[in-house]
Amino acid sequence: MAEAAAKPWWRETIETIVWAFVLAMIIRTFIVQAFWIPSGSMIPTLEVGDRVLVAKFWNWFFKPSRGSLYVFKYPVDPDRDFVKRVIAIPGDVVDIKGGIVYINGQPTDEPYVKNHDTYTMRPNNIFPEVPFTVPDGKYFMLGDNRGNSQDSRFWGFAGIDDMRGPVFCRYWPLNRIGIPK
Repeated sequence: MAEAAAKPWWRETIETIVWAFVLAMIIRTFIVQAFWIPSGSMIPTLEVGDRVLVAKFWNWFFKPSRGSLYVFKYPVDPDRDFVKRVIAIPGDVVDIKGGIVYINGQPTDEPYVKNHDTYTMRPNNIFPEVPFTVPDGKYFMLGDNRGNSQDSRFWGFAGIDDMRGPVFCRYWPLNRIGIPK
């Protein structure tokens, strides 16, 4: 029985690098992707410079739910990614009075909001009627740092097709590793 000839070391190295690259691209495209937090719109939940992991496969099995943190394509500039909290899902009736968010007529409990504002929704070119109903396939997204957040109040809804996935882990900085709530 003939023995298989050993591959030269350089071929083994090249094959290993190519396979590692292919696997990394598959994982990043379909399974998990890392994102960097560039602004303070989610303070105190996520701070400037935090790095998080997003479960990109999640949307194949589940729809976004109220209260979860999601990375999505910014509707005004789809080349940018935003991270915000899902506040209202399709079919919800939303109103904001004096900084309090009302979903289906009930005030929401938002313990993650530490920096409240006094914002009140008024009819405008984005929301001609207030209160308004979230359309099918759309989500109303707000930052936890309400007074310093460019969110759905100003640019409208995030679409289901623009949702990259939920944030499931903060991995940087090391002293803040964990699951952001």
